Amino acid sequence: MTLPRLIMFDMDDTLISSYRGEPKTVWERTLAPFEAELANVTVAAAAEAIFAAAQRFWSDSTRHREGRLDLARTRSEITHQGLSAAGIADRALSAAVSEAFQTLRDQETTLFPDAHETLDSLRERGVLLALITNGQSKMQRPKIERFALEHRFEHIQIEEEFGIGKPEPQSYLNILETFDVAAADSWIVGDNLEWEVAAPQKLGIHAVWHDHKASGLPPDAPAVPDRIIRGLAEILPETTIAKTTA
Repeated sequence: MTLPRLIMFDMDDTLISSYRGEPKTVWERTLAPFEAELANVTVAAAAEAIFAAAQRFWSDSTRHREGRLDLARTRSEITHQGLSAAGIADRALSAAVSEAFQTLRDQETTLFPDAHETLDSLRERGVLLALITNGQSKMQRPKIERFALEHRFEHIQIEEEFGIGKPEPQSYLNILETFDVAAADSWIVGDNLEWEVAAPQKLGIHAVWHDHKASGLPPDAPAVPDRIIRGLAEILPETTIAKTTA
């Protein structure tokens, strides 16, 4: 397959893995040290309640947009809602659990295999690279630095800094305009079927879905990706690439 002039990459769960396992198991590991403070509620039940509260909150697009721009406060509130539903209405405990979750998530966040090598190979081939990520600067910039991503992109667009995030059309159009590249000569790679497939496809951008969990396309998917990959190196015309250092 011929490479395009421009490829946009999502960051979380595309270039870096945000969890070890499923989100619910991360909550279980987070809650384990707090077991004595959960009264008669089991760790599994508390984790299930928080996970359910999170699903309810993030399912609404307006709440999602507002919540991800103040993630610490949002996660603390979700934790409180979940624990309250389980019968533990303790805001101090909710705040402590929420902070512990973020700490554990930071510890477990890793770079996907071949991320650096794939990006470097694309740059060597003359492909323009843009990073497009939603959320706050104070959450996203440290990850960009930690995983040595900044120098690998000609353009980095963070929702809070730009003022618009995915799936708003202007978030993608701004990158096309920045590079003066037509949608038909651009790709986007990401894990979110709405943000990195359905929305950009409406603009004529070739959408590559990173199915890193090998879960397959769900029956209720909002759109069908132009291409599905399970590893980042699959983007390249050949999948054997040399290892590089950060």
